[in-house]
Amino acid sequence: MNAATLFGFSASVLIGLGIFGMLVNPQPLRKILSFNVIGCGVFLLLGSIARRGAALGMGGDPVPQALLITGIVVAFSATALAVAVLLRLYDVTGSVTLASDAPAGDKGKA
Repeated sequence: MNAATLFGFSASVLIGLGIFGMLVNPQPLRKILSFNVIGCGVFLLLGSIARRGAALGMGGDPVPQALLITGIVVAFSATALAVAVLLRLYDVTGSVTLASDAPAGDKGKA
């Protein structure tokens, strides 16, 4: 097993774990973290693609490297925005779940 195969397999495992977390966890903060795990898998895949030419002795492909750096910055800012919106939702409503996500016993207490 060479390095490219290992990186590709690791990226697919990270993406799979992130998708599983998005589907299984109902809490918004865990969904944000699962989305970040998916992003890490995509960044690992792009990094292995960018390394493809450098492993052969040629210069690395600069386009995936630029996309990787840009994607990390965008993912960080999107995570910060999502956490800020989640904190604002908690300040306003006192809960981090929306009304449709509330348990059945709490509907009459609103």
